Amino acid sequence: MIADEIRLRLATLNPENLEIFDDSAAHAGHAGAASGGGHFEVTIVSAIFAGKKTLERHRMVYQPLADLIPSQIHALSIRALTPDEF
Repeated sequence: MIADEIRLRLATLNPENLEIFDDSAAHAGHAGAASGGGHFEVTIVSAIFAGKKTLERHRMVYQPLADLIPSQIHALSIRALTPDEF
């Protein structure tokens, strides 16, 4: 399952909390869904994000998933927080 693969790859960011929601079913007729790419929402909490701006945090999340986009991940919503922000 792609959610399991996302979880495995994001483990490199040492998350204290990681929630992955597969919203693909809500986009069943969408052009991206036709190619097999799913829609996912990720909330990740890690101390590694401390001192980083939102764009930097998102890049850190996208980097280990890059080869899954757009073939397996069509859309990815990211909420990247430090433990204090969570």
